[in-house]
Amino acid sequence: MGRPFNDKSKLALTSACSMTALWLACGVGGAWAAEGSVSTIMEEVEVTARKRAEAEKLQEVPVAATAYSGDQLDALQTKDLQSLAFKMPNVQLDDVGTVKNTANFTVRGLGVNSSIPSIDPTVGVFVDGMYLGVNAGVVTDLFDLEGIEVLRGPQGLLFGRNVTGGAVVVKTARPSEEFASRFKVSTTDKLDSIAAMTVNGAISDSVNGRLTAYYNNDQGWFENVATGNDNAGASDTWFIRPSFSVRLSEAADLLVRMEHGKMDSDGVVAQNRGFASTDVQTPMGPALVASATQIAAAFGITDWDNSEDSFQVAQGEEGYQEDEWSQVIAEFNQDVAFGNGTITNILAWREYDAIGLGDIDSLPIFAFHANTAIEQSQVSNELRYAGRFGATALTTGIYWFSQDLEYYENRILPLSGPGLDWTGGGVQDHEALGIFAQADIDLNEAWVLTLGGRYSTEDKDAKIATIPVNLCTLDGCAAYDFEDSESWSDFTPKVGLQWNLSDEAQIYSFWTKGFRSGGYNMRNTGIDPSTGLPYSPGPTDQEEQTSFEIGAKAEFMGGRLRTNMALFHNTIDDMQREENLSDAVAGVVQLIRNTADATIRGAEFEALAAASDSLLFSFNVGYVDGKYDSVNGDISGDGQVNEIDLGLDIPRLAPWTYGVGLVHDLALGSAGTLTSRINFNHRDASPYTDNNLGMLSEVDMLDFSIGFAPDAGNYRLALFGRNMLDEVSEGNNTQLPPTLGGVGASFTPLNKGRVVGVELTYEL
Repeated sequence: MGRPFNDKSKLALTSACSMTALWLACGVGGAWAAEGSVSTIMEEVEVTARKRAEAEKLQEVPVAATAYSGDQLDALQTKDLQSLAFKMPNVQLDDVGTVKNTANFTVRGLGVNSSIPSIDPTVGVFVDGMYLGVNAGVVTDLFDLEGIEVLRGPQGLLFGRNVTGGAVVVKTARPSEEFASRFKVSTTDKLDSIAAMTVNGAISDSVNGRLTAYYNNDQGWFENVATGNDNAGASDTWFIRPSFSVRLSEAADLLVRMEHGKMDSDGVVAQNRGFASTDVQTPMGPALVASATQIAAAFGITDWDNSEDSFQVAQGEEGYQEDEWSQVIAEFNQDVAFGNGTITNILAWREYDAIGLGDIDSLPIFAFHANTAIEQSQVSNELRYAGRFGATALTTGIYWFSQDLEYYENRILPLSGPGLDWTGGGVQDHEALGIFAQADIDLNEAWVLTLGGRYSTEDKDAKIATIPVNLCTLDGCAAYDFEDSESWSDFTPKVGLQWNLSDEAQIYSFWTKGFRSGGYNMRNTGIDPSTGLPYSPGPTDQEEQTSFEIGAKAEFMGGRLRTNMALFHNTIDDMQREENLSDAVAGVVQLIRNTADATIRGAEFEALAAASDSLLFSFNVGYVDGKYDSVNGDISGDGQVNEIDLGLDIPRLAPWTYGVGLVHDLALGSAGTLTSRINFNHRDASPYTDNNLGMLSEVDMLDFSIGFAPDAGNYRLALFGRNMLDEVSEGNNTQLPPTLGGVGASFTPLNKGRVVGVELTYEL
């Protein structure tokens, strides 16, 4: 099954030296880009948030969003979506860690805690108009982008299913007729090295082409005291992205983007934070159980620090993971006389496969290991029209999505009982259809009324084998103990009002609804003590959201000061959650249930100020407050439904996020410009599990870069640093039974600490 567990590539790319040209200050709408100097003021990012025929300036759109251009992403040394995890208010773009590259994105307190591929996200990710149907394979490496938009709040009217929290829109660079090429190499103190290139230009009078290639050799970052490996977490990643555009006529064009990539890596790097315990109730009665450090000491590991401030791990099995993906996205645009509009059709296909082995007990012993296998294939098509009829701008369309999903999981738990080597999982066929329309009506020169709605329907057919039934291998199941089909539908309206106070200021408000279809649990484990039978894998009911938002955007002093703010109030009915409960036999039981009705409200503010032609400041702050209004079951896991459940905190809801930044340009005469950037961002601690036993740490993130760009030259050099305070942050914090490490025994995947690197970019 895959390569040997500890087989690592030994390739390390040649390092570039010293510093780079950096023309960026992070702030509202992302960043400012300037050719070696911030004095060129702002190049405002254009966004596609309203799916108009032409992109719009972010400051003119009545949507709370942060957007980055491709140049700004390069200046931030953006490696993947997780690189932006701390840079926006009320936004968490985290990898869950259980299965690498799996997104657990949260916006405004709405997110999921799951690596189960059948669990639909609350934050949708779209690549070149294609919705990614599962969270797996989302946090892969990025390069050669046109931009990224992070839209906060429900976007269900135009973007469709499962975007109740928000949408992340990734746009890869388009081919153009002008010949250009760009090459980038970088490396870090831990030899996380990148070599990438792109070539663009005209192939004929009507055809333009672009070829992008990327390779990343990460030698690993973490210290594994169990194996003596000081570079655990190594990986090799590559992808190739050819694309071409064809001018079919004066009014029509076709754009095709293709991509194929692979990742070959170590398994998840995780820590067990269990500590010494006294009598603990086990299935055999009260007993003394060893702590994680005591278990390690029995293997001669006496200096392991497994505290929440340590990056050390002690995994006896470093595991592996292999990912492979392919996709094709074809976008056709036809200008029409009807409403002086544009018809757009986006047809997309994607396949994603992954296999892996993880050490879940995160100890030197063989107690809880898991193999996983995912195969996913999706096809989608969106046909839409955007045009204007007098005072009304209209966007309307129809969307179709079909997905085939297979997931199998093999749990090996030899300490739970002889022969406990269980495999479960299943298959799911999924189809969704949506019809939508939005009209923005100019009531006069200052006021715009928005009216819109979307009708969505979804069908899912699932066959699931509960893990204890042991009727499966990682290649499939001989039989299933659960088969079911279910359909869900909903109408999600939107009413909004925009008041343009001037060309530089607006106030907007809207009321809308959001919808997440129900679903099934393909990682069904454990026995329900109330029935003596396996827990039911579903289906869950659909989750519905009602949202009200008021916001304001303004520029002052000729554009040298920009401020954006928003206040929001969301109510969620039948909230879908994955409950993680430690289990003495199965290790962990994950239940997918409609746990509660909840209210989440909050505020966010962003500001960007140019103190001079060479000095920029940025600031952002977000606050979220959430509470359960009612609960539908025992969330705490104590066997009762009472005020304890109602008083629990909502998982992944970090009350405060904030950040400040500075960019300074120093002219070095005729030699060039030296640009310095520093950003500090904070995120409060928050619960990971619904019962609040698992926690995600408070984090202070400090990043910097110092760069040089010559006045006459085509290269940029940079020295950069990420997480300079060496802060520990987690992908998740799942509680394990005390027999696997004592009180607080956990499976806690870790993110990297301090990274310092250098980067060279050369353009022709």
